[in-house]
Amino acid sequence: MAEQIEILVVDDDKEIANLVEIYLSSTGYKIHKAYNAVDGLALLQKYDIKLAIIDVMMPQIDGIEMCRRIRTCRNIPIIILSAKSADVDKILGLSVGADDYMIKPFNPMELLARVKSQLRRYLELNPGVVPDSNMIEVQDVVIDTKKHRVTVDGRDVVLTPIEFNILQLLASHPGRVFSTDEIYENVWNEKLYEANNTVMVHMRRLREKVEKNPRSPQLIKTVWGVGYKIEG
Repeated sequence: MAEQIEILVVDDDKEIANLVEIYLSSTGYKIHKAYNAVDGLALLQKYDIKLAIIDVMMPQIDGIEMCRRIRTCRNIPIIILSAKSADVDKILGLSVGADDYMIKPFNPMELLARVKSQLRRYLELNPGVVPDSNMIEVQDVVIDTKKHRVTVDGRDVVLTPIEFNILQLLASHPGRVFSTDEIYENVWNEKLYEANNTVMVHMRRLREKVEKNPRSPQLIKTVWGVGYKIEG
């Protein structure tokens, strides 16, 4: 690749951090490693990081809090690694801004595939449906698909790549109801083989950013038992 994509890996288990580095660097990525969140956040400020892989169980500042801090200033994809496999832990990770969640022990090749998938969405900004125009306007929301920019009532709103792609998908088809399976398949570009709360968690985060009152959404409507839609 002409320019190396820089990835941040933060894990207090040095063997795991080194394993991740070996697999990703062999594919051409430039890896920055840290063994705690404080050093990881410093690297994030120093380098042009395009994706972060973060362990949950770390001393002082855990991965959940690190994810929260990253989301205050960056919208890069975040993949969380965790030994915790309960649904509540996955939902917590996604709710604080993570884009993906992998359980330890994990298959390095699967991690590599997920990294490529997240980077493709982030760098190419392709949710699977490309609108005819770069600008989409719905109510007081303006989406610039070329600049990856969203404004609500003239105010800039920072969305993660997943949130942006969900919003663009719905706004590109006003009035159409998308099931959670359809949203997942269009945005994640893969089949949803088992029921999970991934779309629901991301939808809640998206509403918190673009709705005036997230508890009574006027932009992204829920069609009970069917899915979600945006009215034109």
